[in-house]
Amino acid sequence: MKFRSTRSNTCVAPSYALLHGLAPDGGLYVPETFPEQVLQYKDLAGKSYQEIASVVLSYFFTNFTDEERDAMIASAYNENTFRDERIVPLHSIDTDVSISELFHGRTLAFKDLALSLFPYLLTAAKAQEREDRDILILTATSGDTGKAALEGFKDVAGTNIMVFYPSEGVSPMQKQQMQKQEGNNVNVSAIYGNFDDAQSFLKRVFVDPDVNAYADEKGVLFSSANSINIGRLFPQVAYYVSTYVSLVDNGAISEGEIFDVVVPTGNFGNILAGYFAKKMGVPIGKLICASNKNKVLADFFETGVYDMNRQFFTTDSPSMDILLSSNFERFLFYVAGQDAEKVAQWEKDLSETGKMAVSAEELAQLRREFEGGWIDDGETEAVINHVYNDYGYLLDPHTAVAYGVYMNRRRQGLLCEGRHTVVMATAHPYKFPPVICQALALPKHDDAFDELLEIADVTGMALPKLLAELRNKPVRFGSSIEKEDMKQAVLAFVDAIHGRA
Repeated sequence: MKFRSTRSNTCVAPSYALLHGLAPDGGLYVPETFPEQVLQYKDLAGKSYQEIASVVLSYFFTNFTDEERDAMIASAYNENTFRDERIVPLHSIDTDVSISELFHGRTLAFKDLALSLFPYLLTAAKAQEREDRDILILTATSGDTGKAALEGFKDVAGTNIMVFYPSEGVSPMQKQQMQKQEGNNVNVSAIYGNFDDAQSFLKRVFVDPDVNAYADEKGVLFSSANSINIGRLFPQVAYYVSTYVSLVDNGAISEGEIFDVVVPTGNFGNILAGYFAKKMGVPIGKLICASNKNKVLADFFETGVYDMNRQFFTTDSPSMDILLSSNFERFLFYVAGQDAEKVAQWEKDLSETGKMAVSAEELAQLRREFEGGWIDDGETEAVINHVYNDYGYLLDPHTAVAYGVYMNRRRQGLLCEGRHTVVMATAHPYKFPPVICQALALPKHDDAFDELLEIADVTGMALPKLLAELRNKPVRFGSSIEKEDMKQAVLAFVDAIHGRA
């Protein structure tokens, strides 16, 4: 398997794509030839999550032997890294809806499912490429990626990680998790700006010849832990496959029966992994893109126009507060019939005008598989309240957005009759105590940990150990910088890495 850029015909080995993240032309790597319709339930039945992941990844990371891949997977998914031995358990709300719980990893977010494995993939790729420079992972986060990446890469030899997050754009618990991160090779900085500012800066850094030359002189190579990297994206395909197997095993659907998936979507990586799972043979019908008030994606699936020229909102579901969805470029590559020139022009339009559009024919084609919907903060809180009071199940605000979009579609008669729906649950609700308190009409506190105790007392849901232990840890990274100072911060960390070498 080789990987090509979405903006050219340049092809590279999987190890190169893993190590470098972004293509030199600014494009994203996709498989040169996609493995279509290769997964069948009969071949997956009875397999553990680890075994399913090994099957899925064998199609993409052909640079590793089966033994090497299995060893990395075993190190990533075990009783020390995940609280549930099933890794991705399935929870039934009623006969029509299931919740696929993606939040049982070390940082209580779906990002753990890829970022527990990615450091092993990257380290092995570094060895294959005979790269002797120190790796600096540059990461932008809207909440969950930062902590999951920091936890995955802390103290990994030959690797360093630097995370930027919007100072007012993450939840109190997400901020605490990052500010109190342990590890000798980590750096965290809040910025006065939003996630799009951080992500756009990092994408410029990866193709900036002067910055890269400076890093090279210091013995440092930039890479990424965002889902622009194939090492982040393709491990996510496995949990859609695992979810399908669990649905059949639980009797929610029959073998080969079509089901819909609703995904809370910000950077488009999670739902894109579902699209890839469908291409590989998982019988997904519609992929429903659920957005909050920053509904640039929902609008696109309605109109065919991606328009970033709009107000940016800080919402109850901060990990979805994104207007420039990086992985959307990979999706456009397939919408364009793998026409790299067309994708490059679309991305040029987006960069220069903040706007791009597909044709009416292309919109009709993509809407056979994708649809969008959105709800606001008031509706999100109402959904959390409704699901808890009616089913005794507590949703985080991002999953609540997805469930709310599902409820709206059901009320509007947009569901296919008799078709099961899966909502992908992306985070533990305890990562968002102010929103949960508001939704359940509980007293609010200045201290987020006091709010957690309030929620736990009412719901009887135990406080996860890692959050309970977080309260008494000291803050290591408490400062914020202007977004214009991000480049200098990166160069300073490069100098620090060089000084330690």
